[in-house]
Amino acid sequence: MNHVRIAAIVEGHGEVEAVPMLIRRIAADLVPPVFPDILHPIRVPADRLKKHGELERTVDLAIRKLGGDGGLFILIDCDWDNGCPKLDAPDLLRRAKLVRPGVPIALALAYREYEAWFIAAAQSIRGQHGLSQTLEVVADPEGIRGAKKWLSDRMPPHRPYAETIDQPALTALFDIQAARRANSFDKFYRETVGLLNNLTG
Repeated sequence: MNHVRIAAIVEGHGEVEAVPMLIRRIAADLVPPVFPDILHPIRVPADRLKKHGELERTVDLAIRKLGGDGGLFILIDCDWDNGCPKLDAPDLLRRAKLVRPGVPIALALAYREYEAWFIAAAQSIRGQHGLSQTLEVVADPEGIRGAKKWLSDRMPPHRPYAETIDQPALTALFDIQAARRANSFDKFYRETVGLLNNLTG
């Protein structure tokens, strides 16, 4: 069987549990399936990771945890002013790869928020975890400012969206292929597949 080891760097509290789950879901659908052992993610806010030296230090720490065996995935919410995944990701990835040349590293930026990916696959999460049964399909899910608030507004008043509870739960449920209409999720998906193929090739 294809077993690989992956370290992860994430930004949000909910992503500590959600990102390993999402990588495992994608890996399980590959032919043949891949079975990743994902180390407990290192959580660092994006504003720190963008600073020169901080990303490099965190990448070095993550790779040392791998002990010379495996690859690294970095996921950051791209919600800063004038942030653009297509423009910002290449420089961040270049910096990360300079830390340990030869170690497989993948990086993706969720445009604005990870939760926009749920909105891209809204039909698949209708009625789940307090969400409305009539959750609407949004033409441009990544154009929404405040995806967490968008989800909260479609939950009961006493039950707003809670990142640490709902992000992992909805990650287990949302339609991955439907979410690929969100450009940043499609990039995340392709980067995940690429890293897994690199580690098993």
